[in-house]
Amino acid sequence: MPARAEGLRDFLARQEKEHLVDLLFDHALLDDRLLQKLALEQAKRGGRQPDLAAMRRNLEAAFNTEDVYSYRAVGGFADELDEAVDALEDWLKEGMAEEVIDLAEHAIGLGEEALGQVDDSDGEVYGVLERLRELHLKACRKAKPDPEALARRLFEWELRTDWDSFYGAVDAYADVLGKRGLAVYRELAEAEWEKVPARIAGDSSSSSGRGWSAGQILERLARSAGDIEALVAIKSRDLSRPWSYLQIAEIYKEAGKRDLAVEWAEKGIRDFPKQTDSRLRTFLANEYAARRRHGEALDLLWANFADAPGLAAYQELKKLAEKAKAWPDWREKALALLRERAGKAKSAPSARWPAFDFGRGAASQLVEILLWEKKVEDAWASARQHGCSEDLWLRLANAREPLHPEDSLAVYQRQAESVLQHTSQRGYEIAVARLKQVRDVMTRLGKTRELAAYLAAVRLAHKRKRNFLKLLDGAKLG
Repeated sequence: MPARAEGLRDFLARQEKEHLVDLLFDHALLDDRLLQKLALEQAKRGGRQPDLAAMRRNLEAAFNTEDVYSYRAVGGFADELDEAVDALEDWLKEGMAEEVIDLAEHAIGLGEEALGQVDDSDGEVYGVLERLRELHLKACRKAKPDPEALARRLFEWELRTDWDSFYGAVDAYADVLGKRGLAVYRELAEAEWEKVPARIAGDSSSSSGRGWSAGQILERLARSAGDIEALVAIKSRDLSRPWSYLQIAEIYKEAGKRDLAVEWAEKGIRDFPKQTDSRLRTFLANEYAARRRHGEALDLLWANFADAPGLAAYQELKKLAEKAKAWPDWREKALALLRERAGKAKSAPSARWPAFDFGRGAASQLVEILLWEKKVEDAWASARQHGCSEDLWLRLANAREPLHPEDSLAVYQRQAESVLQHTSQRGYEIAVARLKQVRDVMTRLGKTRELAAYLAAVRLAHKRKRNFLKLLDGAKLG
């Protein structure tokens, strides 16, 4: 409490009521936030009959964004909105559930407009909208409004808004809507869904809009009813992507209809012979493996690896090939592919010296895989021949340091010098970390004199980088 406020409460308690009213009223005229707070109190405590129009006006005033100019102002704005929602919660506690339904919907509309006008990067205003949605649902459960009218309003909210204000309402409000309301929801969604044209492989038309949103509603209704065929029928309307086939295959697998799951996965791969989704291939490969069709399964996983070679695809291929007792051949095939691609990349006109291959291409993938297999010397030889990313060079240096300290020292020194070419605090921190490793290796090798000369040379070369030198002094390397 500020020192100047000490004893103020006791002083105010001794004043005449009329005098205090005048003071408060005059101050409220000069303080919009206080005026808004008092208006909300007036709206909720004005008498036995709630003043609905006054509360609507005060909500509109609270959500007015005219004075919210910057990101920093949004926090105070959100606080005022929370106070407005507090007033609605008080109305609900006092038994005015029907009024709160109407006011909450009005406030949500105002909130959506406000979101388009302010920088809500921290989600504070959106958090107020979430409070309003929860309050609206509570009010509906208390008031039990006409389910058919509520269904129509919620349906329109769900299809028209960009802010997902009532997304998933058919699930959240199921107990309030009951059979009658859900039936209306379904009828409205089906009417919109009928307008949606089917999409086949290669169709690049949009899959957004009211009709597709209605399809999502029908999906949720089908899932809640456990109607697998209805769900598949909805998913089958859009077969423009391999992912759609995978979704249907997974639906059938989850339902225990694995033959149908395989049929849909196979159909997806036939319809998309190029740019096939790797997840679809993996799904079908696992189903083939479960049926001991290992050859077909391995062909699918090899296609995944050839399209996007990397450690994850390699591990997936290894797991299945070992079950088929065929891993040595597949391993050599995978490594040969990476060596071939790494060699081509190195000989290309744009190729860089291997030490500075910062990409995640075949050379780096090859080194990463060999490190995962704990074949450190093979990984080192590959990195020397084809190059690899800097993080892999560091991993190699760390792994080989006990037996090959001189090789590791060269990597640490090169990386320290590389990051010091750029002036950034993070770069300086990395450089000092590498220099600590340089210090440790040179000390171990008994090169204390060389270490002193090296650090002096580093200081001289970067004498203008005061922040770096400060970090270096703090590290006390020598």
